[in-house]
Amino acid sequence: MHALLTGPLTTERIAIAIKDLPLGLHDTTLVQLTDFHFDGRSLSKELLVAAIAQCNAIRPDLIVLTGDYITRNTRDIYLLTAYLRQLKSRQGIYAVLGNHDSANVSMRLTIQEALDKAGITPLWNEITYPFGNELPLVGLADLRSRDYCADRLLTRLPPQTPRIVLAHNPDTFAELQSQRADLVLSGHTHGGQVALPGIGTAPGLIMKLSPWLPQPIKSRIPFLNKDCDRVFKHWEWAAGLHRLGTNQLYVNRGLGTYLPGRLFCPPELTVITLVKS
Repeated sequence: MHALLTGPLTTERIAIAIKDLPLGLHDTTLVQLTDFHFDGRSLSKELLVAAIAQCNAIRPDLIVLTGDYITRNTRDIYLLTAYLRQLKSRQGIYAVLGNHDSANVSMRLTIQEALDKAGITPLWNEITYPFGNELPLVGLADLRSRDYCADRLLTRLPPQTPRIVLAHNPDTFAELQSQRADLVLSGHTHGGQVALPGIGTAPGLIMKLSPWLPQPIKSRIPFLNKDCDRVFKHWEWAAGLHRLGTNQLYVNRGLGTYLPGRLFCPPELTVITLVKS
C-alpha cells in the first residue's frame, strides 16, 4: 500500500485504570499491534519494520497482538513471522486470531503453529498468567467462530480478580456485559480507515444512510449486503477507548490498509500503561 494511502505510523499512549490491580503491577506497560494483513499490498515492509523497532524501543512488559495477520493466503503468515520474531518484551508476546485467520480449522492451526514457532503464544479460548494469578490474560476465539465461548471461559476466574481480555472483534465487548472484563483489547475495524472530524467514520455514516441510498449505489459498496452486520455492528467503537459500566474497551486502528486508503485515521501502535484505580 502506497505511503500516501496509508499515512505514517502513529504511537498512541494511554493510561488505563484497573480496579483491584496489584500495587506491584502499577505502571505495567503493554504494547498492542493488530490487523497486519501482510499480503504484499495492505502493509508495507517499511511500516512493519518501523512498528517493530518502535515497539522494541519502548521495552514493554508485555506485547499483545489482536488478529488478522493475513488476508486470504495462509502462506503469508511465514513472511510475516520472519519479522514478528524480532519483537521483544519482558513477559512474552501473546496473540489472538481474527476472522481472516480462522476461516477454517486448517488455516487457524497453521497460523497458530507459525506464531508459536516465532516465539509468540497464540490463545484460542485460553487463560494464561504472564503476570501471575493476580492479573490473568484471556484470549478469546473470534466472535464469529463456532468456538467462541467467552462466558464459559470468564466464569472460571474469581469475580474479585481483574483481567485483560484479547478479542479481535470489538463487538465482543457487547457480549461481555454480564462478565467482569476490566480491559478488552481489540482491532478489526482499521478505525474505519476514513474518519471524518466531528462526524465519525465513513463506514458508520454509510451504514446509517443505507436505508435511503439507491440500490445501484448500495450494490457498489462491498459491506452493504445482507451479511454486513456479521462483519461489524458497533461503529461507535471503531477506535479508541470506550466504557460500558466498569468494563473498558480499547480499539487499535491497526497497521494494514485496504483501498481506498486512510484519511484522518493513520496506522497505530498502542502503548497502554496500567494504573491502580
